[in-house]
Amino acid sequence: MRKNLTKKAYVYPLPVLIIGSYDEDGKPNAMNAAWGTVCDENKVSICLSASHKTVKNILTTKEFTLSMADINNVTQADYVGVVSGNKTKNKLEKCGWHTVKSEYVNAPIITELPLTLECKMESYDPSSEIMIGEIINVSAEESILNSKGKIDLTKFKPICYDCDTHGYYTLGERVGNAFSDGLKIK
Repeated sequence: MRKNLTKKAYVYPLPVLIIGSYDEDGKPNAMNAAWGTVCDENKVSICLSASHKTVKNILTTKEFTLSMADINNVTQADYVGVVSGNKTKNKLEKCGWHTVKSEYVNAPIITELPLTLECKMESYDPSSEIMIGEIINVSAEESILNSKGKIDLTKFKPICYDCDTHGYYTLGERVGNAFSDGLKIK
């Protein structure tokens, strides 16, 4: 039996996205955002309030990084989401994260997060709070790659967010093969 729930965006999984930027003094900042997804082959879409320090930074520099938080960084990822860069100037230092400057965009790569999309802001609509970023480069730690140089989800354990229970979860095991398993029905 089905039960009707409230009108809410129950889309799972919601990745825990960590958005990195530089402020006007070149100091790195990061925030946690759950409302983001791929919107084209080389573009991302993220819902971000203009009040965030990170958004102010991106509107100035027009560039940012987007990393997926993993199981090794749950506490730090939550910290950069609950503490405002408008009030705390050294968020990354406090949570123990380190950065290097991206080779492709004017934004920091957080070295503890193994997968990073390096992006240029394509657009930002303050009324819908939707930012579109063009992916310029993707960098990944070799430790999360398979023998063919592809991301291996048995090595990379990204976390996702449950907006209903406010919990963080890891992705599960592989259960099938895309573009293949469905052919069995033909």
